[in-house]
Amino acid sequence: MKIVPDRIRPLRKGNTALLIIDVQNGTYSDKEKEKRPFFYRQATEETIPNISKLLHACRKADFEIIYTVIESLTRDGRDRSLDYKISNFNFPKGCRESQVIAALSPEEDEIILAKTSSSLFNSTSFDYVLKNIGIEQIIVTGFLTDQCVDHTIRDGADRGYRMICAADACATESRDRHTRALAAFGGYCHIATVEKLIREIN
Repeated sequence: MKIVPDRIRPLRKGNTALLIIDVQNGTYSDKEKEKRPFFYRQATEETIPNISKLLHACRKADFEIIYTVIESLTRDGRDRSLDYKISNFNFPKGCRESQVIAALSPEEDEIILAKTSSSLFNSTSFDYVLKNIGIEQIIVTGFLTDQCVDHTIRDGADRGYRMICAADACATESRDRHTRALAAFGGYCHIATVEKLIREIN
């Protein structure tokens, strides 16, 4: 009899990491109020507070905390992916825009990986680091639901990780785009609310 693995496993220290994608000064600031009003409102009122709650619960449970930020290895961004170059998207090495926002500031021994592509599996040592630590499950949060979050979840699933999307701890340009993204990549992960994940962690 064939045994089909389940996507859902107990969340516990040693096998689970919380990933916070691109919640940094260059993607979230007061400039977004006029430029991207829905995104700014969703991020301010829902996404960032929910990431903060989940971060607190994961730290308390001693889970691995990993941040990724968009940041080039060079000042002129010549090392960026072709897509980032075409999009004219560059946060130079060491700039303020590449730093995690103060509300979710990393603690001393937490991991920060700089990336130059949508999925950090493609432009960082993320996969290597996870395997060294023994991580099997990744709770994904951050920006944008239908871009970097989507790509990371699909790549992680293909590499054999159990991917979990904290649906109300992600944000994008519109409610429709957010909802469509969850429906599109739902087959690659377990989708849950922050409240539900915190209950499981506790």
